[in-house]
Amino acid sequence: MKRLMAATAIAGLILGVAPGGAAQATPAPRTTEASYTPPPIAWGECASPGLQRRGGQCGFVEVPLDYARPRGKKIKLAVSRISHKTPEAQYQGVMLVNPGGPGGSGLTLSVLGEYVPNGAGDAYDWIGFDPRGVGSSQPALACDGDYFSYNRPFYVPATPNLERTWLQRSKGYAEACAKAGGDLLGHLKTTDTVRDMESIRKALGRNQINYYGFSYGTYLGQVYATLFPQRVRRMVLDGNVDPRKVWYQANLDQDVAFDRNIKIYFDWIARNDAVYHLGTSGRAVERLFYAQQLKLLKNPAGGIIGPDEWTDIFLQAGYYVFGWEEVAQAFAGWVRDGDWHTLKELYDASNAQGPGADNGFAVYLGVQCTDVQWPKSWNRWRADNWRTFAKAPFETWGNAWFNAPCIWWDGQVGKPVTVDGSKVGGVLLINETLDAATPYPGALEVRSRFPGAVLVEGVGGTTHSGSLSGVACVDDTIATYLASGELPRRLGGRRSDVQCDPLPQPDPAAIATRSARPDTGVDADRRELQKLIGAR
Repeated sequence: MKRLMAATAIAGLILGVAPGGAAQATPAPRTTEASYTPPPIAWGECASPGLQRRGGQCGFVEVPLDYARPRGKKIKLAVSRISHKTPEAQYQGVMLVNPGGPGGSGLTLSVLGEYVPNGAGDAYDWIGFDPRGVGSSQPALACDGDYFSYNRPFYVPATPNLERTWLQRSKGYAEACAKAGGDLLGHLKTTDTVRDMESIRKALGRNQINYYGFSYGTYLGQVYATLFPQRVRRMVLDGNVDPRKVWYQANLDQDVAFDRNIKIYFDWIARNDAVYHLGTSGRAVERLFYAQQLKLLKNPAGGIIGPDEWTDIFLQAGYYVFGWEEVAQAFAGWVRDGDWHTLKELYDASNAQGPGADNGFAVYLGVQCTDVQWPKSWNRWRADNWRTFAKAPFETWGNAWFNAPCIWWDGQVGKPVTVDGSKVGGVLLINETLDAATPYPGALEVRSRFPGAVLVEGVGGTTHSGSLSGVACVDDTIATYLASGELPRRLGGRRSDVQCDPLPQPDPAAIATRSARPDTGVDADRRELQKLIGAR
């Protein structure tokens, strides 16, 4: 799931803290209780000014590196808490949150409760945490902070030399992580983090948890509900991972979906040709995009933005409608004026460089490469990705190389849990129809495995994990559920239960009008949340 964690630095900047074939699934034994109980959390002041302003508290939960050896080596999980604001009689318990990734920092996401409409989040203690290996948790995994440096070799391995170069880069990164991570690499599986969530519950002294997960965080929720169903009170899962396809096939499916979504984006640029002057049809804009990519292959913009960086800049437009205008303006500025500085700013915003900057990427691989066995034969990868590239050229090879270190990854490989939500109550699922990162069929599959679940569909939308961003139909459903536990009626068949408008595509003219007015607190808050959402 390329780049679901790469922009997590944005959330940290907003809150003022530095960012610190697939094997067949076999049923895992149903877990009743983990044998480890952590000491209570010693709460103190948070480093994040944003959490400080909100009265947040921070601390650590000590957990075993290996739950099979609960008395052995320990690691520490960074946690934060924003306490409930209601009288004790109205208190609804703790709400753990996870932004996805895997590898995304969730420490500052305890602010999420304030964005739930009608004060429905006020009755919960919102608990953010950095999963093991991530951010402020100890130890944090980082292997090569310059891996996403500028003007990298062309993603598309059009020559044997390019293919060899990328294979060497991928193997080198895996070896660097083996050296940096040591025994941590064997204990970064989804099941490890799920057991960490259970340890957090115990450290908080609660009988059950509520949970709000985005993107990969929905898979954490699915597995937690499978292994610890008696500990689930309420659960919101937005942008649902298909449990049938972790992780090799999921990435190939993404490639096709992102290619569709970037075409939708090019259509939007064409409809706004009076603003951007990049072509009057989506096909014309698409041709211009690929023509510029080839131009950058020969002459990188500013000597640093090559064809890979160009693709990565546009990738966010396949994830969300947030930021469509900025990407289009950068596109137009480069084509018309040769402005490469704005391209660099957009690339840097989601591809930090320097010591420790690859933390999210390293943990992403640490989870995905060991959750399940990836194909070990490069011939399989080559054939599958060229076949996919033939119909979806936009992101296929970039995503392939993003995941290729899995071929050489250290750490014992597990088998995925067979997700079974039959023993939990009502769960709220959310997905837009054309979500590329977690395609909509995955939400239908999760719904089928959770008989008490209700699925809210953002019909026709392309945004990934965009709840609590101002669509009343979606957000009010969440608020009602969190306030009372009440869900809409579940319908028959393999379908969504509630159909809402999606997050709207931006209107450049309206944006220009708004920018001429003084900013309002509501506008500022909404943009902050959208950036937090974009960090997933």
